[in-house]
Amino acid sequence: MSHLDEVSSRVDAAIKKGVISHMNELLVVLSDDGELSREERYTQQQRLRNAIAHHGRQHKEDMETRRDQLTKGGTIL
Repeated sequence: MSHLDEVSSRVDAAIKKGVISHMNELLVVLSDDGELSREERYTQQQRLRNAIAHHGRQHKEDMETRRDQLTKGGTIL
């Protein structure tokens, strides 16, 4: 397994797990990875950034939906 394949697998696992802190840690590790070309590193980091952004949007939508459900017919006490 090449180093790029190994890194790609780690990125896949981090995205699947969905834990933002793990994705952020992997972003930092990739920044210092001298075995990857600049383009390979950028591609893997971009995958992580997109997953983090999607997670943030989904969380915000979920919170808005929850607030709407809780305030339906009244206000939160």
